[in-house]
Amino acid sequence: MGKLYVVGIGPGDGRYLTEAARTAIDEAELLCGYTLYVELLKPLWPEKPTYSTGMTGEVERCRWCLEQAGSGKTVALVCSGDAGVYGMAAPVLELAPEYGGTEIEIVPGVTAALTGGALLGAPLGHDFCVISLSDRLTEWSLIEQRLRCAARGNFAICLYNPASRHRKDYLQRACDILLEELAPETVCGLTRNIGREGESIRILPLKQLRDTEADMFTTVFIGSTLTREIRGRMVTPRGYRT
Repeated sequence: MGKLYVVGIGPGDGRYLTEAARTAIDEAELLCGYTLYVELLKPLWPEKPTYSTGMTGEVERCRWCLEQAGSGKTVALVCSGDAGVYGMAAPVLELAPEYGGTEIEIVPGVTAALTGGALLGAPLGHDFCVISLSDRLTEWSLIEQRLRCAARGNFAICLYNPASRHRKDYLQRACDILLEELAPETVCGLTRNIGREGESIRILPLKQLRDTEADMFTTVFIGSTLTREIRGRMVTPRGYRT
């Protein structure tokens, strides 16, 4: 029987790969993942045989990896960020009972809330929520409910998947909901292409964020009432100084 590693690779840059992630990929005979993530890793493991699929091919990838591991191979299924945060760990474990006793190890990675937060400063220094604006697998009505609850709870909020070609106005819609509960001057931040070419950050008020373009490579941070901009950094204090 083989083994399946489900590996979080961070944003894809070698600097953000953990030692455990490198070891798992080194040990793997086969490397599998979303096309972009496999391409990001190829310069580091150019001789490693790969299998990739595009968007919506998640279940196909999981099944392929479980089949290969079941046949005796050691496989690494890679995910951006952390494998357990909007990643492939959950579907692999859901499907695993269909494939016997394949050994599965989940290898954590550095998710965008953490890498993006570090670029901005310390926006998640106190209690926070992570919410995806993608309604491909979650009803928009539930996303709206979660946004309102997070704002009413005065959490700092990190938004994944804020917009795409088919969801161009979703960040604007989310900001309209948040503006029902939060002040227009609430400190917010954006990070884009974390750890990749074209990496950028921006700090701006919520009222301005509403009309700001974003895409699937953007991570958005909405501050709580405690969040401040301090010398160009976004900071949500926990209260140590008081």
